[in-house]
Amino acid sequence: MRYNRLVRICARPYFLAGGDSEDLIQEGMLGLLNAIREYLPERGTSFRTYAEACIRNRIRSAVRAAARDKHTPLNHYVSFETSLLDGNTDSYHCSFPHQPLQNPEDMVISREERRERLWTLKGQLSGLEAEILELYLRGYSYGEIAEQVDRSPKAVDNAVQRIRRKVARQFSSGDLS
Repeated sequence: MRYNRLVRICARPYFLAGGDSEDLIQEGMLGLLNAIREYLPERGTSFRTYAEACIRNRIRSAVRAAARDKHTPLNHYVSFETSLLDGNTDSYHCSFPHQPLQNPEDMVISREERRERLWTLKGQLSGLEAEILELYLRGYSYGEIAEQVDRSPKAVDNAVQRIRRKVARQFSSGDLS
């Protein structure tokens, strides 16, 4: 319980595709458990430092694994059995909405569109906001970003909120050019 707050702090900057923040916190707790099992005090580091490294590594691994879409075929399979409720053989098991698998061409186009949106967004940001966005996307905490840009954590938080508003405006207006 003593390190629960540390796990939450480490998980906050990350986003898990197909999951929520509690999933990341759970991954962080597994990293903490690993730190408890593997910690050797004779190595000369404090437990908190070692635990934080283990937690962050576990969370990053979970985010990378989710981004690989390794389990997409398993998660979006078509049931060969008829539905017990409506007899429709074309429905997905457990009433998942129909989400067709993308072909490689669509995936490449999607990645290019994301890059273009990010580039467009960076053109709308101030220099400080662009620098903060870059560090935020790399997974740094507000405190770490504040140290690197020589600002207060509150100034970093304000910049992140401005970035979020600009992103929301960009997507709501449909302006992706």
